[in-house]
Amino acid sequence: MDAFIIMPNHIHGIIISDKTVETQNFASLQHENNINKFGPQSQNLAAIIRGFKAAVKKYAVINNIIFSWQPRFYDRIIRNECELFNIRKYIVYNPYKWEDDEYFL
Repeated sequence: MDAFIIMPNHIHGIIISDKTVETQNFASLQHENNINKFGPQSQNLAAIIRGFKAAVKKYAVINNIIFSWQPRFYDRIIRNECELFNIRKYIVYNPYKWEDDEYFL
C-alpha cells in the first residue's frame, strides 16, 4: 500500500504490485469463443478489493457495526511518476475538501 486516506464515506489508496495486475475495466474481456481472456479472476485488482471489502464487512458484523459497501469501485493504472505524484497529492489533500463533498454530514 502506498498513499491512502480513509474518509467518512469513501477511501482512496494506491496499491503497488510487483506483478501484472488486471483492472476491473479489462479483466472481463472475452475471446470470440466467450472464454475469459485473462483466465481465473483470483489474482487481479478486483480480487484484492473483494478480499479487503470482505474483511472489513466481517469485522463490522462481528462488532455489531452497521456498515455496507458501495457495490463498485473506481480503479486507475498509474503509468508514470508524474501521475503517481499527482494522485498522491490528491489523496493527501482530499480531507481538506470534505466539507465540499455532496455527502458531507
